Order: sequence, then C-alpha cells, then structure tokens
Amino acid sequence: MKLSILVIFLSITTISATFGQDTADFFTKADAFFKTNVTDGRVNYSAVKGNVADLDNLLEAAKKINVTEANANEYQAFWINSYNLLVIKGVVENYPLKSPLDVNGFFDKEKYEIGGKKTTLNDIENKLLRAKFPSEARFHFVLVCGGLGCPPIISKAYKPETLDAQLEKQTKLALNNPQFIQLNKNKVKISQIFEWYKSDFTQNGQSLVDFINKYKTEQLPEGTKVSYYPYDWTLNEIK
Repeated sequence: MKLSILVIFLSITTISATFGQDTADFFTKADAFFKTNVTDGRVNYSAVKGNVADLDNLLEAAKKINVTEANANEYQAFWINSYNLLVIKGVVENYPLKSPLDVNGFFDKEKYEIGGKKTTLNDIENKLLRAKFPSEARFHFVLVCGGLGCPPIISKAYKPETLDAQLEKQTKLALNNPQFIQLNKNKVKISQIFEWYKSDFTQNGQSLVDFINKYKTEQLPEGTKVSYYPYDWTLNEIK
C-alpha cells in the first residue's frame, strides 16, 4: 500500500516538473522570438513568413502546456504571450494583407489548439483572461491585436516573475502617449478600447478619466470631456 502511494506521488511530481519545465522553456523561446521579430512596436511579418518554423515549433510546444489560475502570474503571462503569438500566426498565414480585419473570422472564428484547449483569440481575451481576472484592466495594454490602434507589442515575452512590472510599464506608456490620449484644452480623445471595454475601466465607481489619471503623469483636468477617435486597424508591420 505504501509503495503504491509512493509511486503515485512520484508520478504526480514528475508530471508537475515536466509541465513546469515546458512552461519555462516556452517563456524563454517566446522571448527570443519577440526579440528577433519585433522592433519599436512593429512586427517583421515578412521575416516570420520566410522562416515560420520557429513560430510553428513554439506554438506546437504550447499545445501541451497546462497552466491554472492558482498560479495567476504564470497563467496570465502564458495566455498574454499566446494571444500575441497567435495574432502573428494568423497574420502570417494570410500575409501580405493590410489589416487583420481583412481576414474573415480572424478574432472570433479561427480556432487554435493551445494550452490544452481549442480556442479563438476573442476567447483567450474575454473568457480566459478578462472573465477570470475581472479587476485587471491592464490586459488591454499588453494584448496586441495586430493593428496600429493597439498599444505596441514589445520585443520580449511577458514572464511570471516580471509580469506585474511589465503590465504597469505598458499601461503607463500608453496613457502618457499623446497619440493614444489626445488632449486639447478641456477635451480629450481616447482610444475606442475605452469605449468597447468601458466596464473594465470604470469599476468601483471610478470614471474613465479617473482610471487614466492613475497612470498619467500630467493629470487630465477635472471635468475633462471624453470622446473617442477611430481605431486604426492598419497592420502593425515593419516596412
């Protein structure tokens, strides 16, 4: 009986260690991929298409990775990187193109096998991240849709040990970018991200301006009127 318990324990320990090793390897290889193919918030889709094996191998390895909300930083980092990688995959499969919206069902119909699931990009964002962590509005500044209207993609992977600092940095960069938050006297034009996901930014009675001012160095004046500028879906490619 004791021997059986020991065998079961060792089996579980081995499985857990394997998953942990696979996850660490995923973050390392994702980091190398982004460093190679991303510059100044834009992706070299042409280069990725010319050597798609690196991306395919990375996504193939990610199919069997298992992450749980119990380890929130690992879970979030895995799915943020996966989203950004799959956007690149979706673009490369249809490249050249001018916008991800040129592909029917790019976000809501095309399913990918990853993390032990078959899922769409929209489901990663809305079901696996936003629904699981409803108080984390900073997701919107690290999930990159492939359009220039998105906050820029970074040339490194999001990692569990640095995730909070990375989320904070990217949120501050976006909200202090005069192109992203366009101020003219007491009027401000902001991204449609704030319109589409307004409930994420107005939790606990705060306004959109309240949320922005949490991260903005030069505070928006009290009584600032908010409107939205059109979202730019032009592909975020290196030309």
